[in-house]
Amino acid sequence: MQESNDIDVLVSEVGPRDGLQSIKAIMPLAAKKAWIAAEAAAGVREIEVGSFVPAKLLPQLADTAEVVRYARTIPGLAVLALVPNFKGAEHAIEAGAHKIALPLSASETHSKANLRKTHDEVIEEVRRIAGHIRGLPAGKRPGFEGNISTAFGCTLEGPVPERKVVELARRLMDAGVDDVGLSDTTGYANPAQLRRLVKLVRAEVGQDRLTSVHLHNTRGLGLANALAALEEGITTLDSSLGGLGGCPYAPGASGNIVTEDLVFMLDAMGLRTGIDIEKLLAVRQILAGALPGEALYGFTPDAGLPRGYAPGGWGVRAG
Repeated sequence: MQESNDIDVLVSEVGPRDGLQSIKAIMPLAAKKAWIAAEAAAGVREIEVGSFVPAKLLPQLADTAEVVRYARTIPGLAVLALVPNFKGAEHAIEAGAHKIALPLSASETHSKANLRKTHDEVIEEVRRIAGHIRGLPAGKRPGFEGNISTAFGCTLEGPVPERKVVELARRLMDAGVDDVGLSDTTGYANPAQLRRLVKLVRAEVGQDRLTSVHLHNTRGLGLANALAALEEGITTLDSSLGGLGGCPYAPGASGNIVTEDLVFMLDAMGLRTGIDIEKLLAVRQILAGALPGEALYGFTPDAGLPRGYAPGGWGVRAG
């Protein structure tokens, strides 16, 4: 497992899960392995490698167990998996995931579309999973995050009351998760809203129980929201190589933050991610080769690194 005391921000790559679930093409297993290995070699320390959902629903992720087992062989890489229910959690734990995340939609309409469960039913699944984890030997217990999706708004319901997000965060903690995350599933968030919601949730569950956010760039505010999150003390930011991603059950919810753009911003600000951006940019070729015709996004890959670029604070040094 990784040591994070030598970095300032943990960039958590979610493309192999969130990115691939949102496109029709099925990436070959060998390409998935090459992608994950190349990102790890570039210094990415945490990757959400797949989701344990029925193959008939997401055939793109049918090989997640094998992907987890492979990713576990990469030294220093934290291997994450998304699980929708107790059965998915059992499979993820059996495959060896270091951490599992279960999404609970703040919008109950989205919850019923995404997990086919009400809030109460999802909380009961969380309670069962937490109990199962507690019964495992100490060395076999994965981390367990409750991720509140559609936390900033929903394409199916519209605005989501902040009090509902805070309530669900408390219920998740009471049901036994280790921590909670906030997800802008539909790209509704703005920086002021994000700051406010982070403060409200932390006041309810504790400062150290909310350290990550999952942001989309649907309306072009992804990096602005990431910067606001950093200024609130968030230390883990999700992103997807090439900006792949969205939600099959949230119409119009496109595009995660582009990993390459996020790393460039952090690097230029002098924040340590442990990632070699030139090696990271090269990983795009794996996606381009394995997903022909699939659009890949990113300003940094398109423009290239600036002339005279030097990692670790370029653009913030005195002249």
